Amino acid sequence: MTATSKKPRDQAESIFSKTRTQSMSLDRINSERDAVSQAREAKTARLRELRLEKEADDMAAAVALAASPKRAGKC
Repeated sequence: MTATSKKPRDQAESIFSKTRTQSMSLDRINSERDAVSQAREAKTARLRELRLEKEADDMAAAVALAASPKRAGKC
């Protein structure tokens, strides 16, 4: 009788082990995806800051150039 009751238990343990392994794999994949997403967002934010800083510098240079006195007659 123990031989017949052991087989379903072994099958159940096998299925559980397979399910647990799949779950762990999915958790690892999700973690990696989240890390890549966070890195992308950080890089995008850094690049946005650099772009806005450059645009502000360009705007300040344009204003300074427009406000400087023009030299007439010099070539």
